[in-house]
Amino acid sequence: MKKQLLFILFLLGISVIGYSQKNVSGIVNNQMGQPISGASILEKGTSNGTVTDYDGKFTIKVANDNSKLVITSLGYKKIELSAKQDNITLILEEEGVALDEVTVQAVGSRNTKRTVIDSPVAVDVINMADVVSKSGMVEVNALLQYLAPSFNASKQSGSDGADHIDPATLRGLGPDQTLVLINGKRRHQSSLVNLFGSRGRGNTGTDMNAIPAASIKRIEILRDGASAQYGSDAIAGVINIVLKDNVDEFTGNVSYGTYKASTPYGNDITSSGLDGGTVQVNGNYGFKLNEKGFLNVTADVSKKDNTNRPANPDKYSIYRRQFGDAEAKNASVFLNSSYDLSEASSIYVFGGASFRDSDAYAFTRTADSPRNIPSIYPDGFDPIIGTKIMDYSGSGGLKTKLGKWEMDFNNTFGLNDFKYDIHNTLNASLSATDPNAPTAFKAGGHQLSQNTTGVHFTRNFENVMKGLNIAFGTEYRVERFKIFAGEQASYSLYDINGNVVTAATDPADYVYDPNGDPRPGGSQGFPGYSPDNEVNKSRSNFAAYVDTELDYSDDINLAVAVRYENYNDFGSTFNAKIAQRIKFSPSFAFRYSMSTGFRAPSLAQKYYNLKFTDYVSGVGSETLLASNDSPITKAFGIDQLKEEKAFNASLGFTYKKGKFTGTVDGYFVDIEDRIVLSGQFDGSSVLGINVANVQFFANAIGTQTTGVDFVFSYDDKFDKHGISASLVGNINKMTVGRVATNAVIDTPEEQETLFGKREKYFLLASAPENKFGLNLNYNYNKNFNASLRFTRFGEVELIDWLDTVDHYGAKIVTDLSLSQQITKHINLTIGANNLLNVYPDIQDTETETGGNFDSVQMGSNGTFGFVRLGFKF
Repeated sequence: MKKQLLFILFLLGISVIGYSQKNVSGIVNNQMGQPISGASILEKGTSNGTVTDYDGKFTIKVANDNSKLVITSLGYKKIELSAKQDNITLILEEEGVALDEVTVQAVGSRNTKRTVIDSPVAVDVINMADVVSKSGMVEVNALLQYLAPSFNASKQSGSDGADHIDPATLRGLGPDQTLVLINGKRRHQSSLVNLFGSRGRGNTGTDMNAIPAASIKRIEILRDGASAQYGSDAIAGVINIVLKDNVDEFTGNVSYGTYKASTPYGNDITSSGLDGGTVQVNGNYGFKLNEKGFLNVTADVSKKDNTNRPANPDKYSIYRRQFGDAEAKNASVFLNSSYDLSEASSIYVFGGASFRDSDAYAFTRTADSPRNIPSIYPDGFDPIIGTKIMDYSGSGGLKTKLGKWEMDFNNTFGLNDFKYDIHNTLNASLSATDPNAPTAFKAGGHQLSQNTTGVHFTRNFENVMKGLNIAFGTEYRVERFKIFAGEQASYSLYDINGNVVTAATDPADYVYDPNGDPRPGGSQGFPGYSPDNEVNKSRSNFAAYVDTELDYSDDINLAVAVRYENYNDFGSTFNAKIAQRIKFSPSFAFRYSMSTGFRAPSLAQKYYNLKFTDYVSGVGSETLLASNDSPITKAFGIDQLKEEKAFNASLGFTYKKGKFTGTVDGYFVDIEDRIVLSGQFDGSSVLGINVANVQFFANAIGTQTTGVDFVFSYDDKFDKHGISASLVGNINKMTVGRVATNAVIDTPEEQETLFGKREKYFLLASAPENKFGLNLNYNYNKNFNASLRFTRFGEVELIDWLDTVDHYGAKIVTDLSLSQQITKHINLTIGANNLLNVYPDIQDTETETGGNFDSVQMGSNGTFGFVRLGFKF
């Protein structure tokens, strides 16, 4: 741990030393003198680029005065100019047919000349400054939920650790089947494995909310399988987060928002009628480093109160007196820096640290429950599962030219540390005999670290047909997963003498409730990890790849990639990808791709283990989640976890004419040996574990997913007015194949337990069958902006604890924001998310969450009103 922290400090320290270039600034206007936002500014022959802001302004760092700039924008003619000039004003001439180059692309292609519109695969590029200014949302997941057609995320409640880290998916696949990059480098995953809730069940994923939106320049979403290019986890696609690199400019925001605290029944929850109050303050500034580089720094702090939407006690059983989003306090610092060593070489460093302190309510323990001691909690109690989550990341590297080859040598380290702090609780077996027993416990936690070292080479052969790009490289990655124990009272069972129960304890000395049942041990809400649960496991893998792209002509390109990986715990994989784009006319192009892919089982899935209390219809029972290498798991015939294997295919087209752009992409994803969290087997027959149920992870099923994404957009300006509209959507269908069998699990009943009807519905709920969004925007004279958004969330069905289907019908959520430039430096935005206060369909409280709603995409908190002050100096 000390070495890891020293490594982070070393990387962060480098940032004050180093990557410089010549700065070129300017503004891009149309022939009427109006600024063009979103124009692409690209240093010719490199992947270095930027886009103009809302005022048409840009700043780019180039190698030297000999550099050439290429400026393009949809519907305008391309121009090239020397980088010798500065503070330039450029006029783009309109043309009837839109251009190929629209914005700089970093994900899905290693070609330094490839851009989004001429990509053979589907890529979304989201300008964060524009998005954040029109929304009251403060988290990256929530922002993407309404912008990317097949991105899905939702808040959980009553799901232990998943209440604190939101699982997110692409195309309805698992949270761990989407790879996340920062500046093109692999981001570490969370150490949390999701056990409860209807999203990401049995999966690990990356906590993108640990990255402040204020530090992000843009987000690129590759909606296509990319394991042959990027390795494990990229079955559904890749999300690349590009950090800000501007200098000599301060931007900041102060925002406040709150929910209308009423239930779907219409009654207010609080005296003020408000809850979930959210405050956020952030700032970003870029420093020049001796005219040879930059250091861009972002600081962000926020606080969000919990929400509560309890069920109607006159109609439903109350298993949750507190049901809603967790309370959370967040703080983060991120940096991005670079420094020129020479005209051909530079070093770069980026990374950051984030801290989250959050509290979420667990299921209610009623006054007469054997898990309550009435002398301590006369009215029962609502345990609070608190967490302290730290994320650290640091990436540093050297870029240089070796002849005509570009080389990038990099090392990236990341760590997620997740600690549980359970309070407003008790250990029933201890508190029954000791009235002074603690009501708060440090319950241990888990940690995941990842270190990746790689070297990458790229060269563009301009004289081979219309251009051949070859990239190749190697990577070596080491991962480590730990579980650490909590304090003894958080996991132990005590006898009537206050001693820890052991195998030698006389059952007559157990602590019993008035009904003659033993009082449970451990902290209520979340039992702590014991020394028996402790894990310290690691693995390594080596990878090598070749990624090529050939332009046959201006109208046809072909991309082929292959990648080999070897893991020291399960063996090797070899994957390949082919993608092509064919342009039939200046406006219309066809594209397709086919690839194989894989996802390595996460270390958390292999080694996670815990004894916990599971609630069914308000009744608790003890369950053991056994690790994959446990003798208990092997007794059920479960083999060592192996990689998930996938085949991806996509087929689509792009159309662009004038100020209109459209893309439609169909896809097919077939996954074999998918890893799932099993149902609960009878544990009473397993000697020595003293639990009612046993479950584990297993390669148990195959799935097939078919669907289509579409994005249509129109953007126009006239006089002092600007209008834009976009229609995005996703239609998705997943089917689940036959459940695996073995020598022990060989009957339909046992297959149903391994992965049955209930688990199937959980999986399918992570892949909603459709989502559509209509976004309308108007601006006047660069001073006033109005944004109206309609999002239709499709139907979802889940199985409740009574084995009946809970149906959530399609709902339309309306968001509105109004923004006014008060002065040159200050902007005011007011608005409302879910303006019409729409709720999901009400269910009974036999749901997975114990409330009236399961975890659904649209959320269950109602209207959120907000106000934001933006600063720019």
